[in-house]
Amino acid sequence: MKNLIQGIGTILGRIMIATIFLMSAVGNKIPKFNDVAAYMASEGVPLPQLMLVGAIVFLIAGSLSLIAGFKARIGAGLLLIFLVLTTYYFHDFWKFAGQEQQMQMIQFMKNLSLMGTMVFLIFNGSGAMSLDNRRATSKPRS
Repeated sequence: MKNLIQGIGTILGRIMIATIFLMSAVGNKIPKFNDVAAYMASEGVPLPQLMLVGAIVFLIAGSLSLIAGFKARIGAGLLLIFLVLTTYYFHDFWKFAGQEQQMQMIQFMKNLSLMGTMVFLIFNGSGAMSLDNRRATSKPRS
């Protein structure tokens, strides 16, 4: 029973972690592609349309990887790369003052905590009830 509860909790955790990334891609970046690319250009992102396509691919592939627990370490790596670049370009709190600095600092810290989540997943894997775990436990022992 403990393994079942742990497995269900692990699945729910992976879904909750992935939701922000998946919804960012399908709810914002894809339907508002031109607006997002223009904003990226205004923030100094090089080749904004190409980088946006890459971001969308990283967000969707990374999210689905975490949800399924399939190659989750790679998926977490994709999301970590996305987070590092996003945080640098869009949450540069050191360039602001007052209320705007505080808001950017909050976003920076949120992304930092999500980066920590990705590092945790990279080093610990996707846990119980994941395709990665199923493959690891079903390999024949020599």
